[in-house]
Parts: sequence; C-alpha cells; structure tokens
Amino acid sequence: VIIVDDGSRDKTASLLKENKSRDWRIKLILHQKNLGKGAAVRTGLSEVTSNYVLIQDADLEYDPIDYKKLISKASPDLAVYGSRLLTKNPHAYARTYLGNVFLTSFCNLLFGIKLTDSYTGYKLLPTKMIKALNLSSNGFELEAEITAKLAKRKIPIVEVPISFRPRKYEQGKKIKAKDALTGVLAFLKIRFGSFN
Repeated sequence: VIIVDDGSRDKTASLLKENKSRDWRIKLILHQKNLGKGAAVRTGLSEVTSNYVLIQDADLEYDPIDYKKLISKASPDLAVYGSRLLTKNPHAYARTYLGNVFLTSFCNLLFGIKLTDSYTGYKLLPTKMIKALNLSSNGFELEAEITAKLAKRKIPIVEVPISFRPRKYEQGKKIKAKDALTGVLAFLKIRFGSFN
C-alpha cells in the first residue's frame, strides 16, 4: 500500500507514520506542501512495483468494500472504472452530479466512447498501462487525462457499479466549478493534440 500525504495540515502525517511502523507493507510518502491530486497520484505511481494500480482517495467517499468488484474485472488489456452513476445514489449533490454528466457526455462525444462516469476517482489499471500514459496533470484534471489518453489509444474501459458518499463542502470537499473547465481543456488538448 502506497500512501501519499499531499501536504496535509492536520495530524494525518503523524497518524500515518504511526500505522506505517506497525505494518511493513505500507510505504508512506510526504509532500511538504499541497501539490494537488494529480501530483500525489504521480508520486505514488513512481513507487509502484505491483502488476496493477488501484487509486483510492483518503476521504473514503469511495468505499474500499468495492475493491472486489474492480479486481474481479482486472485484465492486462483494459482499464476498470468504478461508476457512481450505475448505482442509484441518494447522497449525490445535484451540482456535482450534473457536472459529471456534462464532462462524461463531452468526453464520450470527443472520443466516440460510451462511459457513464469518466471522472470517477476509482480506477484500476495495469501498472505498465498507466505508467505508459506519461501523466502530467497536477490537479483533478488527472481524471480527464487518464480517460482521454486511454480513449485515444483505443484501450477498452469496463465500468462496474460502486457506492459513493460525497463529503459536503464544509467537510473539506475540494473539487470546484473551475476544475470542470480544466477537465474540458484536458480532454480537448489530448483529443486534438499530436501526442498519445
């Protein structure tokens, strides 16, 4: 398990250090300042030695109980996404739900694919595959970058239904409207750019 603390200001780092000392399987990496989700994921990827990568946000909006669903579909030739929209979700906020529907529809139109949740944070990919994407995003647009680069390379994406309990903004939820714009720009850059 690779944990990246992205410059948290609470007691997260000390709690993680304490748990790491009890379990040799935990690798802890600390960012001295907050660099963003994309930067944290890229830091973690640089240390991965397993055959597959499963990304888990620390706030537990995504429930680890769903790991089995993603792992059951794992294959060297495809990516597995946990879709929040394949499950009826009484906890979803209208604003973020509509934003996700827009981004996913935009992505589907640009790349000719049929996803329900292009911006999910729950992704399981073969390590060789995700490292070959040469990710460069620092923020939430990482989700768009991964999906767009997979789609441009014609790599199949399989979706499985997952549970999702979003935090409230007053609880520290960080994604904002401007993140949708950076996502759109990432989709466009990759779709019409000359790189894969």
